Amino acid sequence: MPFARRASGIQIYGDANTWWRQADGRYPRSNSPAPGSVLAMRGYNDPGRGHVAVVTEVVSSRVIRVDHANWLNSGEISVNVPIMDVSPANDWSEVRVWHIPGGHWGGRIYRPHGFIHPFTLHAALS
Repeated sequence: MPFARRASGIQIYGDANTWWRQADGRYPRSNSPAPGSVLAMRGYNDPGRGHVAVVTEVVSSRVIRVDHANWLNSGEISVNVPIMDVSPANDWSEVRVWHIPGGHWGGRIYRPHGFIHPFTLHAALS
């Protein structure tokens, strides 16, 4: 998680699956993406795992771009990766991640915790 910490300025340490809980009371959390915020994701099959990605751009109400590390489990840093909200309520509770090697949307639906903001949400959205 050093990459996400460095890129976002959010000073949380430890495994990605602990970031959402650790942010409680320390950083604003929401279901609204903003540049610089961190998308905290649950593990797909294992609640002991997780992933964090730094939002670099809000493309639309349904698409963001992120920079993240180790998504493909080889230690790589991937930049400008699209993530699409596929939730019925358009609330970022279900997402698909662009599959870089295949050049298409990934088949899995992930259920993120939400977004951790290194700033007040009002300032980010104004």
